[in-house]
Amino acid sequence: MGNSLETLKNEGGFSDFFSSMFGGGGRRGGGRQKGQDINATFQLNLTDVFTTHKQTITVNGKNIRITIPAGVENGQVIKLNGYGQAGMGGGAAGDLFLTFKINNDTFFKRVGNDLQITQEIDLYTALLGGDVNLNTLHGMLKLKVKPETQNGTKIRVKGKGFPVYKQDAVFGDLYVTYNVKLPSALTEKEIELFKTLKKLSE
Repeated sequence: MGNSLETLKNEGGFSDFFSSMFGGGGRRGGGRQKGQDINATFQLNLTDVFTTHKQTITVNGKNIRITIPAGVENGQVIKLNGYGQAGMGGGAAGDLFLTFKINNDTFFKRVGNDLQITQEIDLYTALLGGDVNLNTLHGMLKLKVKPETQNGTKIRVKGKGFPVYKQDAVFGDLYVTYNVKLPSALTEKEIELFKTLKKLSE
């Protein structure tokens, strides 16, 4: 396998895969010789691999259409047979090994097929309960906050995580950690009410 490496970036669905090709190396014998394999790194965003889509890339002057399955992981490698360097003496072409580099362009942390996020809620919602709207990769999601929710409480929302690689309509889970924001710039009346609450709890 060749040691050369090219890095590609996803730009509008079309990528110039190589600006120049690698040297083919000399023939070891008089017979057929398979072409040299090629390694390349392909950069995508996390949102790009949330759904299965097709991507056009250019290799050896040829446009090829590849399918990128939803759920591809950072560092995952796929093999494209016959898209390496041309063979010698009638030998087969080498292969292309494509390594995915997934950049996280979201507020979520991806852990396997699960997603994690910290959601801020105000003190009154934490104490009394209520609804909070969360914008997820699946769309807007309304969460029910239970009364007396403690700071740092983590909840699991089943099936709202990241798609599982090559498993249609199967998703990991979403984990939401609540961060309770304390009120600031209190009015005198609010301070008095909190003092009253403090006395009631003593």
